[in-house]
Amino acid sequence: MTEPNAPAAALPIAPSPAPSLPQAESPSPPPSPSPSPSPAPSPSPAPSPIPGAAAGPLDPAARLDLAQALGAELLMAVAQGRSLDAAMRDADGAMQALGGHLRAVCRDACFGTLRYRGRLRAMLKPLLRQGDTQPILVALLELAAYQLLHTRTAPHAVVDHAVRAAGVLAHPAVGGFVNAVLRSLLRQREVLAVTADQTPEGRYSHPEWWIRRVRRDHPQHWRDILESAQQHPPLTLRVNRRKGSREAYLALLAAAEMQAVALGEWGVSLAVPCPVERLPGFAEGWVSVQDASAQFAAELLGACDGERVLDACAAPGGKTAHLLECADLDLFALDHDASRLSRVDLNLQRLGLHASTRCANVLRVEDWWDGQAFDRILLDAPCSGSGVTRRHPDIRWLRHSADPARLGQIQLEMARTLWRTLKPGGTLLFVTCSLFSDEGPRVVTSFLNEHPDARHHTPAGPSFQDGWVIPDALHDGFFYALLKRA
Repeated sequence: MTEPNAPAAALPIAPSPAPSLPQAESPSPPPSPSPSPSPAPSPSPAPSPIPGAAAGPLDPAARLDLAQALGAELLMAVAQGRSLDAAMRDADGAMQALGGHLRAVCRDACFGTLRYRGRLRAMLKPLLRQGDTQPILVALLELAAYQLLHTRTAPHAVVDHAVRAAGVLAHPAVGGFVNAVLRSLLRQREVLAVTADQTPEGRYSHPEWWIRRVRRDHPQHWRDILESAQQHPPLTLRVNRRKGSREAYLALLAAAEMQAVALGEWGVSLAVPCPVERLPGFAEGWVSVQDASAQFAAELLGACDGERVLDACAAPGGKTAHLLECADLDLFALDHDASRLSRVDLNLQRLGLHASTRCANVLRVEDWWDGQAFDRILLDAPCSGSGVTRRHPDIRWLRHSADPARLGQIQLEMARTLWRTLKPGGTLLFVTCSLFSDEGPRVVTSFLNEHPDARHHTPAGPSFQDGWVIPDALHDGFFYALLKRA
């Protein structure tokens, strides 16, 4: 999900474009920052403001305070293992109470804090006495630090609302502590930024294990990969060729004064992202939102009219729809999550397409396969999502170092299972939106060692490097491998 991109002037707290990361070389060690403020008292935590936030109308100042308090609660939910999207759905009532502008502010603050969390933590650390500060206040301080350092919001407004939000989240007595920390951050920001550069996590805002893994798997591109994850993602569309041409849709965008360029075969990249409701013809199925890297899947699978095709792990249905836009297929879409599978049906309905869908576990083939082999199979395998962290910056903080290898084993087992359902001469396209080798080349190597009837074809073209799509301004990070059955 992309972040809000409303014009800054329209927001009481205005997000700004993400600045560039620091240079790779570390500066000289800085002088020590001034002593930490006194630690915050630790009264019993107050109940979460989320459940009751929507009860009754709120005045503008109270909504501003709530925006920060709610943002801190959402960050706490991520720290406890919840995805940010799921946490925001859980807090929908409170989000609605904020109103449109402040809802966008809260979202931007959460996404931005998670994007820069490693650096924010490193800069705040010298100002806190570890173990003395309540986690909810640390989350609030990180969020306020993001607003101070990475948005155009007036510093006094950020500090003032953070102090009042602290009273909502913990106790009015902690307001002085929050005020002291944030004002120290503003005074010492240059020294603290140099301090943050001394650690990989502080410099690149990813967990240290993640940085080591990316550097190992992509020694030529690791800095570019980490830096690309700090940028705001593009909004890329796929034109539904069954509804009209890309040239015609670009003309519609131009008539609506929305700048865009052609990308790939049927893609369109907007210069300024916007809500999908503003896109001409979106409700009528003229376009879908899909990253340029994901659009390679239908092209590489190359399904032809009349073929029987399986889209395993199909939800939310972007690749399913793309396959059906390209050819008249007997397509079977499978996913284990019923709620996500319902989105496949909704997307197909909007686009005027049809597929047979089934909620089932890929690995329990007896529950869903009728014994009729498939001509082509798309396995968009579950993965860490390490290639799409600029869209979902919470991913880097939710994953653990053992996850890529664990997920790679699941991917291998899925490929083994699906191979049994593929016709001789058929094609299986293995896809992940990961940049870890444990979820790409190593899975393919293990599979080939076990299956002498499999032939590996590495995708060719300027966007591919040994099966990888290295993320850049217009592409998320992906891995592709074509496996043909003899």
